[in-house]
Amino acid sequence: MTTHPAIENVSYDLQMEDAVAEIHKAGAKRVLIQLPDGLKPHADQIQSYIAKACPDVQLVFWADSCFGACDAPLHARHLGFDLLLAFGHAPWRS
Repeated sequence: MTTHPAIENVSYDLQMEDAVAEIHKAGAKRVLIQLPDGLKPHADQIQSYIAKACPDVQLVFWADSCFGACDAPLHARHLGFDLLLAFGHAPWRS
């Protein structure tokens, strides 16, 4: 995998362009971002990239633990978020 030029020292393809496109597609104004523990140290870089591309969007990071795709904070939908972006270490398989 390649390192995203805007995210230093991350050896995963975070598909940042896809994340931004999804925010625009959803017309989201409040976005909850969930990161696995290994990516949490890079939250500031992820926030900077998305905030630059989506300046009118409020970004909130889920600070609780994340043990994989089955650990999505579904109860957070009641907190008024328009979109949940869940980053992971592997591709999502449907």
